[in-house]
Amino acid sequence: MSWSAVDLSILGPAFLAGLLVTATHVPFGQRVLKRGIIFLDLAIAQVAGLGIIAAYSFHWQPGGWQVQLIAMSAAILGVLVLHFTEKRWPQIQEALIGSLFVLASSGSVLLLATNPQGSEQLKELLVGQILWVSYEQLIPIAMLYAVILGIWFKLSQRASSLPFYILFALTITASVQLVGVYLVFASLILPALAIRNISKFALHYGYLIGAAGYLLGLILAALLDLPAGAMVVYALALAALFAAWLLKAKQ
Repeated sequence: MSWSAVDLSILGPAFLAGLLVTATHVPFGQRVLKRGIIFLDLAIAQVAGLGIIAAYSFHWQPGGWQVQLIAMSAAILGVLVLHFTEKRWPQIQEALIGSLFVLASSGSVLLLATNPQGSEQLKELLVGQILWVSYEQLIPIAMLYAVILGIWFKLSQRASSLPFYILFALTITASVQLVGVYLVFASLILPALAIRNISKFALHYGYLIGAAGYLLGLILAALLDLPAGAMVVYALALAALFAAWLLKAKQ
């Protein structure tokens, strides 16, 4: 273990990516938890991932506009289906969300079955490659998130769930390519769980939890030479547990 492994030229962009993901995922996580559709993010992330894998089968450049178009189209189609099922069969919505996740996951495995690099691509989709993020890559993501947050805070009080589903799909599509499926879920749900009983400054606390989790996880991953995505998931869990205990003690 050596502090020389903490390279700011690598961890700096990765931490900024974590802050960007936290900025959108904490408010969305609050809404997901409130609506009781906990696994929506996993399902849509997996559907977007299925679109990405399908695009890769055409040998298109990772991150290219064709890949983005297919991934976003897949995610939006997925949320439109779930929006319809929520209206039609609300009592089984969570089961339908789980079914969509399983179908998308199985579809990804089938598409990668004949690909010699399939296992590596599947691992990258799930765990992500946050340490490979560059500042240049974050510019369009930051612009997209800024637009999404602006629309979200303007429309969040409206009754219709369709804007929520569309904005959610666009956010998850970008995030899953940035940090992977596992971190998408952890960033949405873990801070939201910690602040679920807080009425004042809840969003601020959620942002602090997310920032602390990403910072701690990235530093530990560098010091221990362990996969960054998986380490950040555990760090987010620790930060959420500590914050939940601290906030409860203050009440």
